[in-house]
Amino acid sequence: MTTPEFSTALERLLLEDGPYLSCEECFERLDVYVESRLAGGPAQPDLEAHLRACPACAEDVASLTALLRDPPQG
Repeated sequence: MTTPEFSTALERLLLEDGPYLSCEECFERLDVYVESRLAGGPAQPDLEAHLRACPACAEDVASLTALLRDPPQG
Protein backbone atom coordinates (compact mmCIF):
# COMPACT_ATOMS: atom_id res chain seq x y z
CA MET A 1 0.00 0.00 0.00
CA THR A 2 1.29 3.48 -0.81
CA THR A 3 0.52 6.79 0.80
CA PRO A 4 -1.09 9.61 -1.19
CA GLU A 5 2.11 11.65 -0.81
CA PHE A 6 4.21 8.85 -2.28
CA SER A 7 1.80 8.38 -5.16
CA THR A 8 1.83 12.10 -5.93
CA ALA A 9 5.62 12.29 -5.77
CA LEU A 10 5.99 9.23 -7.99
CA GLU A 11 3.50 10.60 -10.51
CA ARG A 12 5.28 13.96 -10.67
CA LEU A 13 8.65 12.30 -11.06
CA LEU A 14 7.46 10.03 -13.86
CA LEU A 15 5.69 12.84 -15.73
CA GLU A 16 8.52 15.36 -15.61
CA ASP A 17 10.37 16.11 -18.82
CA GLY A 18 14.11 16.51 -18.87
CA PRO A 19 17.00 14.78 -17.18
CA TYR A 20 16.56 13.02 -13.87
CA LEU A 21 18.28 14.64 -10.90
CA SER A 22 19.01 12.41 -7.90
CA CYS A 23 18.64 13.52 -4.26
CA GLU A 24 22.43 13.49 -3.93
CA GLU A 25 22.86 15.76 -6.96
CA CYS A 26 20.07 18.01 -5.68
CA PHE A 27 21.61 18.24 -2.21
CA GLU A 28 24.99 19.21 -3.68
CA ARG A 29 23.37 22.19 -5.42
CA LEU A 30 20.90 23.35 -2.76
CA ASP A 31 22.97 26.09 -1.14
CA VAL A 32 23.85 27.74 -4.46
CA TYR A 33 20.26 27.32 -5.68
CA VAL A 34 18.70 28.93 -2.60
CA GLU A 35 21.16 31.82 -2.59
CA SER A 36 20.52 32.39 -6.28
CA ARG A 37 16.74 32.32 -5.94
CA LEU A 38 16.82 34.69 -2.96
CA ALA A 39 18.89 37.09 -5.08
CA GLY A 40 16.38 36.85 -7.95
CA GLY A 41 18.52 34.49 -10.02
CA PRO A 42 17.25 32.31 -12.84
CA ALA A 43 15.15 29.21 -12.45
CA GLN A 44 16.82 25.80 -12.55
CA PRO A 45 14.22 23.53 -14.17
CA ASP A 46 15.93 20.21 -13.45
CA LEU A 47 16.40 20.97 -9.76
CA GLU A 48 12.92 22.48 -9.43
CA ALA A 49 11.36 19.40 -11.04
CA HIS A 50 13.13 17.25 -8.46
CA LEU A 51 11.91 19.50 -5.64
CA ARG A 52 8.29 19.17 -6.83
CA ALA A 53 8.63 15.39 -6.71
CA CYS A 54 10.71 15.01 -3.55
CA PRO A 55 9.25 16.25 -0.24
CA ALA A 56 12.51 15.60 1.63
CA CYS A 57 14.60 17.81 -0.66
CA ALA A 58 11.85 20.43 -0.79
CA GLU A 59 11.91 20.53 3.01
CA ASP A 60 15.68 21.06 2.93
CA VAL A 61 15.19 24.01 0.56
CA ALA A 62 12.49 25.49 2.79
CA SER A 63 14.70 25.18 5.87
CA LEU A 64 17.74 26.68 4.15
CA THR A 65 15.64 29.49 2.68
CA ALA A 66 14.23 30.35 6.11
CA LEU A 67 17.71 30.29 7.63
CA LEU A 68 19.17 32.59 4.99
CA ARG A 69 16.21 35.00 5.10
CA ASP A 70 16.24 35.28 8.88
CA PRO A 71 19.60 34.20 10.32
CA PRO A 72 19.73 33.42 14.03
CA GLN A 73 20.80 36.31 16.23
CA GLY A 74 23.79 35.55 18.42
